[in-house]
Order: sequence, then C-alpha cells, then structure tokens
Amino acid sequence: MSVIEVKDLSFAYDKQMILEDINLTVEEKDFLAIIGPNGGGKSTLIKLILGMYRVKKGSISVLGKEPSKSLSYIGYVPQNTNINTDFPIKVIEVVMMGHVEGKRPLFGYGKDEMNCAMGALAQVGMEQFAQTKIGALSGGQRQRVMIARALCAHPKILILDEPTSSIDQTGQKEIYELLKVLNRNITVIVVSHDISVILQYANKAAHVNKILAYHDISDKKHTFHTHDEDEHFCEVELLQMLSAENCNTCEEEETVKWRAVK
Repeated sequence: MSVIEVKDLSFAYDKQMILEDINLTVEEKDFLAIIGPNGGGKSTLIKLILGMYRVKKGSISVLGKEPSKSLSYIGYVPQNTNINTDFPIKVIEVVMMGHVEGKRPLFGYGKDEMNCAMGALAQVGMEQFAQTKIGALSGGQRQRVMIARALCAHPKILILDEPTSSIDQTGQKEIYELLKVLNRNITVIVVSHDISVILQYANKAAHVNKILAYHDISDKKHTFHTHDEDEHFCEVELLQMLSAENCNTCEEEETVKWRAVK
C-alpha cells in the first residue's frame, strides 16, 4: 500500500525552478534514501511532503490526504534540532515535547504521556538516560533522543533530514541500525549525503537534482538501473555496479578455494 504519492510536481522559488516534473511513490514500510547535490531540491521535496510549502503545480498525497492534514501521522527529525545543550532540560522532557496532543502547559504532562515517552526511549535504547541533562549526551545519543521525540507521535512515517551529519562513524552506524529496526513497523525516509548507506540499509533510493531518478534497490547485489538522460550521472548505479563486481569477485575466490581443497 502506498503511503506517499507525488504526481507531476514542480516547484519554484521566485521563478527559479527547484523541482521539475517529480513523480514518486513510497510504499508502506519502505526505507527510502533521498540523495543528491546541495541545492538539488532534496530538502524542498521533504518540506512539500510535510506541508511546509504549498503545492502549486502537481499533487502530493500522504496516506490519502493533503500533507497539511496528515502531520499527525509523520514523525520528523530535522537536521538542525535547535536544542540548547547548555539549557538544563532533561532527556525525558525533550522526548515529551513530541506529543502532538494532550499538552497541558500549566500542569505538565500526564502519566500516559510519561509512559509513552519512556517507551519511545526504550525503542531507541536510551531509557537509562531519561533523567540525564540533554547537554551531557554525545551527538549520537542526542540524535537518538530526537528520534524518540518523533516516535512519541506514534507515526506511520518517519522522516529524517541528514540524521548523522555531525556524528562520528560509530554513531552513524548505530543510528542506521536503529532505523533498520524501526523500519520493521514504520516507513522510513532519510535525506543523506552518505550514499554508501543506500546499499546497506535502504530498499529504495531517489536521486534528486531538480529532476528525480528513482531506484528499486531491494536486490542489492545484481539489480541496477540506467537512465536515458545523458546529463544524469547516478551514484546509485555506480555503487550497485561496484557491489555486483565485488560480489562476483568474492564468488570467484570462493570457487578457487573450493577447487584447491578438492
């Protein structure tokens, strides 16, 4: 079942075309990686899906509704979370900010909200840090907290914009392993510059540079696609071809070893 449908979408800022004739279908429990150069339109596409910009040409449907009417089904982790690490706020308090309903500013949060927040922290492996100040955490730990905050809305779709941009290599792998686990139950969309992540975790990829090139990469070893557009150089295809070559090399080496033993 499709959860997002983008049809014939074009978008411009002050007559400067940013996205042109975009068509994209995201299925339930897809892990979609959106890649492309800076200024290519990746973030603009995400903001249109989130209803932050109004669609002027084409259409976007999220779970059968207009984007602005589907926000309660989307968990969003922006690239810049704007958390002041010097402010003495606890992890559990940050996570509870993710509740889209039930907020009572004068009286705080209820027991249900607290239990939900603890459950979200457990999902990302951070429940033991619930009472820790957010500024005392590492970059990777803070990103897990931001994901937990998004999960508090019980989303059907989780969208993350450059979730590992300021995290070390170990932390990056941990975040993507976490997203892989979450993807068992919800649809995950990640905007990333780390295209190597595509072959490791995603099953779909969209290369956005004004136009969109779509790839089904669920067969990570042997299936890759090419495009007719001469101007389009696709990193996805390059990675898949290299992966296929490495796979064939490994198979040949194993065959040689088997014959030697025999």
